[in-house]
Amino acid sequence: MKVTPTRLPEVLVVEPKVFGDERGFFTESWNQQRFDEATGVTARFVQDNQSRSAGGVLRGIHYQVRQPQGKLVRVLAGRVFDVAVDLRRSSPTLGHWAGVELTSDNMHQLWIPPGFGHGFLVLSRFADLLYKTTDYYAPEHERALAWNDRRVGIRWPLGDVPREPILSGKDAAAPSWDACELFD
Repeated sequence: MKVTPTRLPEVLVVEPKVFGDERGFFTESWNQQRFDEATGVTARFVQDNQSRSAGGVLRGIHYQVRQPQGKLVRVLAGRVFDVAVDLRRSSPTLGHWAGVELTSDNMHQLWIPPGFGHGFLVLSRFADLLYKTTDYYAPEHERALAWNDRRVGIRWPLGDVPREPILSGKDAAAPSWDACELFD
């Protein structure tokens, strides 16, 4: 397993070893001991989530202010631009973001610690994502930050989608940086 920090040092790209030949491939997609050793993070995952989104869908930026979730995200089919935003008041990288392309071909995973918001843009016809979380989903604590907030300034690869991003009502109405709730 290879681990590479992003421009946010706590947000990590995890590259599992893939063994392939003309028959196909094998990879160990999750191993607690290897993850702990390679990342220096001890994460206890309590829930797996799988989603499918159509091409051009943009989800996020989502987070939970109580029961914050660490997430290990991977793409099972398709291609996405996956983003983390630091929402911790005490952090020197507060309001900064990191984005990476995750695909079913590269098999990279993204570790997003608690205290960060998460979102993604689907760059393929559709994408299936699987993400492990360190706490349970708590809709009463879920919050969102506007995907296009000017202060944060995420550079989404919108040129890779044929139209404006497709948003949920919740994401279209998400507050700007000045009105979003942050972590202490």
